[in-house]
Amino acid sequence: MNLQLKRPIIFFDLETTGVDTSRDRIVEISMIKVGVDGSKQIKTRRINPEMPIPAEATAVHGITDEDVKDEPTFKQIAKSLAQFIEGCDFGGFNSNRFDLPVLVEEFMRAEVDVDFKRRNYVDVQNIFHKKEQRTLVAAYKFYCDKDLENAHSAEADTMATYEVLEAQIERYGDIGNTVEELAAFSTHGQTVDFAGRIALDDKGVEVFTFGKYKGRSVAEIFEKEPSYYTWLQNGDFPRYTKKIFTEIYVRIKQRN
Repeated sequence: MNLQLKRPIIFFDLETTGVDTSRDRIVEISMIKVGVDGSKQIKTRRINPEMPIPAEATAVHGITDEDVKDEPTFKQIAKSLAQFIEGCDFGGFNSNRFDLPVLVEEFMRAEVDVDFKRRNYVDVQNIFHKKEQRTLVAAYKFYCDKDLENAHSAEADTMATYEVLEAQIERYGDIGNTVEELAAFSTHGQTVDFAGRIALDDKGVEVFTFGKYKGRSVAEIFEKEPSYYTWLQNGDFPRYTKKIFTEIYVRIKQRN
């Protein structure tokens, strides 16, 4: 195994009702837990999203309302899933921008507390784009010389992602082979929340990445304009982003 691990890593892929990370829901999840010794545990499960699956989404992954009507909801499996991923790092394809935010929102919606802060996140797509500029299907062909059958099946995409990362480590000597090195290489900037609305500047200060206060300190704005915090909490932002805003706001209040 090319990948060097200090703790298990979860490679995962989601099929969803759409592409809105704060509103859309999971209809299928597949996870491969790779142990430090190279052992693999695979879990694939369809999920009742508790909302209709749009035809546009079904056209991509082939999963219909009928397919999931008798499946458990995410809330019903959330606790066992949290146990499965406990103490693990994460890897995926475009996972930092999409799959992770969606997964975090589902756990928060289910009111199951999972600490996602002390993890490393390896986005295989980011490594690929920095090196070759391709899609997952092309990446699989390019790195593994295989055709990806059943593309947009969560389990097929997840296994392909793991195999692509193994090939990337072997091909590129400058990206490293530890999760920490790969996470650093595959991350675009230092974001605090998964939606990328809060980032760290070069001094390690949390700053806004959007709106009229883009680039300004979140703590500074909340201190000068508390109503902006209220506006954000009432706005259409992901739950995890709102949670980070609240942590910063509470920190200011405790300091004062």
